[in-house]
Amino acid sequence: MPSLNDVVHRYTDLTDADLNWLHSLVADWQLIADLSFADLVLWVPDQAGTGYWAAAQMRPTTGPTAYVEDLVGTFLAKGRRPLVDAAYAEGVIKREGDPEWWDDVPVRVEAIPVRHRSRLIAVIGRHTNLVSVRTPSRLELAYLECAGELARLVVDGRFPRARATDMGRRGAPRVGDGMMRLDAEGIIRYASPNATSAYRRLGLSADLVGQHLGRATAALARREEARDESLDVVLSGRRHVRTEVEGNGTVMTVRTIPLDPNGRHLGALVLCRDVTEVRRRERELLTKDATIREIHHRVKNNLQTVAALLRLQSRRIGLSEGRAALNEAVRRVGTIAVVHETLSQTVDDTVEFDDVADRLLAMVGEVAAAEPSVRSKRTGHFGVLPASIATPLAMALTELLQNAVEHGLGERRGVVELGATRREGELSVVIEDDGAGLPPDFDPEDSSHLGLQIVRTLVIGELGGAITTSERPGGGTRVSLDLPLAGT
Repeated sequence: MPSLNDVVHRYTDLTDADLNWLHSLVADWQLIADLSFADLVLWVPDQAGTGYWAAAQMRPTTGPTAYVEDLVGTFLAKGRRPLVDAAYAEGVIKREGDPEWWDDVPVRVEAIPVRHRSRLIAVIGRHTNLVSVRTPSRLELAYLECAGELARLVVDGRFPRARATDMGRRGAPRVGDGMMRLDAEGIIRYASPNATSAYRRLGLSADLVGQHLGRATAALARREEARDESLDVVLSGRRHVRTEVEGNGTVMTVRTIPLDPNGRHLGALVLCRDVTEVRRRERELLTKDATIREIHHRVKNNLQTVAALLRLQSRRIGLSEGRAALNEAVRRVGTIAVVHETLSQTVDDTVEFDDVADRLLAMVGEVAAAEPSVRSKRTGHFGVLPASIATPLAMALTELLQNAVEHGLGERRGVVELGATRREGELSVVIEDDGAGLPPDFDPEDSSHLGLQIVRTLVIGELGGAITTSERPGGGTRVSLDLPLAGT
């Protein structure tokens, strides 16, 4: 099924600004569908002027759907639906007197023109399934009244408000969670049973209807809660607002949508939702994340302490071999500490490994300080890696980079280069130096060098990868690692 972008770019002459407006509308039109108990279909005009294309579709969560199948991507020739033609031509809402039948289902059809700035850019078809029609309740009448007022705002180009469509955070209020209708003075004229229950949990004992929403909510909110403006102003119903209120052990999100067709303020539609449990779980997750980060931070500190102790011990050893062995241990411990330091700064168990690689190259630069003009550089990107891969990979790279400086270049000037290529499910790493190259009788499989044994254990045994050692074109040594990245 094509996307809204696909349909608009392929079949229409709408501008990018028009498309952004339609995206804002589609992001928020579940509200209209639920209040209308109706399916919504967005029709955009064909660039040839011969009809309309269905660019988006929404079904209600409050009632039965009128269309089981998807209509997005279908073409509606002019004359097929006179209501759509008339709404687009005249810029007013058009309603069908008699229902149309669709698969033996009677459907009431309406057409709502969509205005952006001063231009009509689309038509919303509103289709109501009439199979279960009965005498509407007071709640249903209030829903339908608000749906009609929102439709008028769409025609005026006053809904949606792009900056006010902030539904990104979990816990956004929906129609069924709780709905209130305010008059022009901010007085609650109607409150749904769920809205009343939410305010009861917030601590309200009086009747909700007849109260000023802002003042009633401010009286229930925690006094110590800091705000730029008082709640009685924020929830007056004159601005698009999304806020949270906490009191009596309850957390509630509130969203206000001013109803101001033609710029005349008639009141507001207010949605509310009890999100106490949602916020409690979020706070638990934040606490766990903070605890994990603190553990990584402490592990890093402990590893740095161990490295410092080993460094002190190496200074007391007279034998050069023992001192070199302890210095290698210091370097390996420091590598693990680098990974834990990176983990202590993230909210999950993953590592931005490019930063780690740059720090490892910096450590190699420190080792090479005594060598004549050894330079190191990185090419390509490692990307984000899970900690289970990052730690052994960092240790393996440290050993290989160290070998490139000490054994590949030795006393020569040169360059050590670390390259990475990330593909789906695979990571390729290359360490190169432009030194003297490998000895003629060198066999990495039979080498007794501790560093290479560590690399083989980490890359082959722990990471399930492969190691290839070869001559670098132009002179020097190349070591290639091919690592599987299952599920990344």
